[in-house]
Amino acid sequence: MNTFIHEDFLLEGKNARTLYHGYAEGMPIFDYHCHVPPAQIAENTRFENLTRVWLGGDHYKWRAMRTAGVPERLITGDAPDREKFRAWARTVPKTLGNPLYHWTHLELKRVFGIDELLDENSADRIYDRCADLLAREDYRVRGLIRRFGVAGICTTDDPTDGLEHHSAIAADKSFPVKVLPAFRPDKAHALENPERWNAWIAALESSSGIPVRDYPSLVEALKTRHDFFHARGCRISDHGLQFVPAPCAYPADLDRILRDTKAGRRPSDAEVLAFRGALLTDLGRMDAEAGWTMQLHVGALRNVNLRMFAALGPDTGYDVIGDWPQAEGLARLLSDLDRDERLPKTILYVLNPRDNEVLAAMAGAFQDGRTAGKIQFGSGWWFNDQKDGMERQMTALSSMGLLSTFVGMLTDSR
Repeated sequence: MNTFIHEDFLLEGKNARTLYHGYAEGMPIFDYHCHVPPAQIAENTRFENLTRVWLGGDHYKWRAMRTAGVPERLITGDAPDREKFRAWARTVPKTLGNPLYHWTHLELKRVFGIDELLDENSADRIYDRCADLLAREDYRVRGLIRRFGVAGICTTDDPTDGLEHHSAIAADKSFPVKVLPAFRPDKAHALENPERWNAWIAALESSSGIPVRDYPSLVEALKTRHDFFHARGCRISDHGLQFVPAPCAYPADLDRILRDTKAGRRPSDAEVLAFRGALLTDLGRMDAEAGWTMQLHVGALRNVNLRMFAALGPDTGYDVIGDWPQAEGLARLLSDLDRDERLPKTILYVLNPRDNEVLAAMAGAFQDGRTAGKIQFGSGWWFNDQKDGMERQMTALSSMGLLSTFVGMLTDSR
């Protein structure tokens, strides 16, 4: 049976077809936020089969399979790859109405030239056909990236990362795609777990060459790594937060909180938030001084299923939409940076669509009259990066700002 995917898929009118085929289709992709492992690009990884491509780390698919009653052994467990793929194929018809249904068949058509619907009857046939194609040189990671017309990729990288893979890619002139790091310093202010934080601080001290003894030395160590990233092409930071806390701590308090945490004592929730707010402000200043763009992803409630978090770890499908107030702390952060003339170009993303208008309105309050679209209400993120969510985001943006200055969609791919 032929699929519903064709060259005019989702292009419902003449203008849509003209704009896409006449303009957008041939344009290069600049993916400024994703989670593609740079090692896979540097090593030009060859995927053995579709299970390795689709099911190795895709928590969207994992959630759907669990909801369909698929045992964990066939999702993240030790089942053979073909069995896992068959389990996914049995799930696919049940995803009708979920974007996974569209994404699955769009990828089969565009990447593998397969016009067939995926279900339990077609599973083995499609699995074998794709395995044959994946064995070809042009279906290794770099070939797949080229196939989509990608010109630039920003990965997501910890400040302690040595960026060896980025350097190796940059040195390889046979691969023209720019693969640049993005600075993700979330662990720097994750004081709620002193043991993990101290282990990370040790890595920061090692990579920066600066002992972290107090708050100023922490900022200095991060600035050293910020400079290191800058020298390797990084021009964007990224912060994942439940919400932006208002910066409200005095320097002496920040030193005390840091020293207590280094000694293994867990700070209070209020102290964690005060420290986080102060550090976000200093990191924002760094971005502005370096000419970077700052991304703020707010609203994710992480690891809500503690039993499964203990079994599988983070980023395995147990994060959900949080419902914290988002306006006050964010306004304070942006205002403090703006007052000091250290407000960088900023992209604001929110997970709870309830807050679309909150962030769209916030962006308008901090435009500077010099840089068009300096503060962006970012694209639909995570649970919202599907047709309805993207339309809601663009409606809020166009109603309260200028859609014409929008930087556009990213992939958030892995």
